[in-house]
Amino acid sequence: MKKSLSALSLAILLAGCQSLGQGEPEQDNPVTNAEAPLADHSNVQGDDNDEQEAQEAVPAPITDVWDRIARQMTLEVPDNKRVNKFRKWYKANPRHIEIISERAEPYLYLIVEEVERRGLPIELALLPVVESSFDAFAYSHGAAAGLWQFTSPMGKHFGLKQNWWYDGRRDVAASTRAAMDMMEYLYNKLDRNWLYALAAYNTGEGRVFRAIKRNKAKGKPTDFWSLDLPSETERYVPQLLAVADVVRNAEAYGLDLKPVDNAPQLQEIDAGSQIDLALAADMADMSVADLHKLNPGYNRWATAPEGPHTLLLPIDKADGFITALADTASTERVNWLRYKIKPGDSLGVIAKKYHTRIGIIQSVNGIEGNMIRAGQHLLIPVAAKDPELYPFSADQRLARKQSKKRANYKIEHTVKPGDSLWTIARANKVKVSQLASWNSLAPKDTIRPGQKLVIWVNRISQKEDKTSVMRQISYKVRSGDSLARIAKKFHVTVSDLVRWNQLDSKKYLQPGQKMTLYVDVTKISS
Repeated sequence: MKKSLSALSLAILLAGCQSLGQGEPEQDNPVTNAEAPLADHSNVQGDDNDEQEAQEAVPAPITDVWDRIARQMTLEVPDNKRVNKFRKWYKANPRHIEIISERAEPYLYLIVEEVERRGLPIELALLPVVESSFDAFAYSHGAAAGLWQFTSPMGKHFGLKQNWWYDGRRDVAASTRAAMDMMEYLYNKLDRNWLYALAAYNTGEGRVFRAIKRNKAKGKPTDFWSLDLPSETERYVPQLLAVADVVRNAEAYGLDLKPVDNAPQLQEIDAGSQIDLALAADMADMSVADLHKLNPGYNRWATAPEGPHTLLLPIDKADGFITALADTASTERVNWLRYKIKPGDSLGVIAKKYHTRIGIIQSVNGIEGNMIRAGQHLLIPVAAKDPELYPFSADQRLARKQSKKRANYKIEHTVKPGDSLWTIARANKVKVSQLASWNSLAPKDTIRPGQKLVIWVNRISQKEDKTSVMRQISYKVRSGDSLARIAKKFHVTVSDLVRWNQLDSKKYLQPGQKMTLYVDVTKISS
């Protein structure tokens, strides 16, 4: 699901889809099973002979969730070029299938249970393969997040909270329920046709509706395969059908799907109040990293003050956690620091020091505005452990992403008013898509003054050549220094100095000012 909708455009699309007939599917649609109504899993009563025969031929119990999925598939997989392209790719890339099956293991039973509970096609449980490769922390170029790749507005529309503490788009249980809500909605709006619904999940119901309307007006077939849709969507549905075929025929294709026990793996528990994830991990006798992997919706070191406070825990850890939780008062589940305001302090400085936000300090202490006085005390919620011990918090994930080497040199850039990803990328001769990726952003994301970005480049200086030995140094401006004088001294250009230090070339340097330089040490030594 890549396209976000504003509240206005969403309302327009919903109104437009209401005019689409809700009758039986088009007869010219060749994919018959795709238009089947929601599956009916009710028991069918037979006569005594049937019952006796059934008892004599009891099938072996299903022990693997992948097998459970394969046995229930209902969507027809056509033998056409679009599907075959993806089928061949998956068969040629067995390692990708192995990685996906490993990632899916903790969540697959939970997802299948939700799909079956609603009587939906079991193939929907495979959508995260296409959307995110079953990476719960996935973030796309279209600013979509989580297993099901909800954009921010669409996530909110389907009830997924998003704030500094928590992003429901990455909450496995909550986002799965929201994704199934959306699929049911799209199915009922779009002629009760599952291929239409899948296409709309990717591109929006309005585009699918208009494509159907265009074909009807021209007297053309209106099945999915005949519609003129964005190329991404024309690939999306065939890819899911190819995934379904690969899962159903994995053994025949020589592919290895890691078995997933056909039994509950996780239990969803509501802690009832804000809780430090390190404390929750201790209560559950597991590491913070393992807890956070199962609960990727939490951005910080604790659940959000106003909830949700639900945690997914391994089934064998649940009872111990529940017992420990009952023995811990809600006031003891988060550490509070009593901080005495010092001269020169500001809410921003204090918030940065304790890895929190100004708004949280204001809310906890009943402060309106930004005025504080030295000598006053503030209550600040703080993590029980060092921030680095919460490896899957948003801050630590970003730090790892920014530290991963992408080229020869890393430039650290502090965003200034008026900056955009485009202007920064242009100034440093890199692509916007690269800059966004290095900093866990989408190309269209907004950035704010003071935000720290990293930029990776292969050549750091305009004067660098193949024989250069480049090193980063820190230089303190001396009295009488100018950009031109420093550039000449270190054999770099003025434009390099401006770019490396985000300077205004029209302003004078100040003695004592620190600058970062990338210099060729062979030239300096000579």
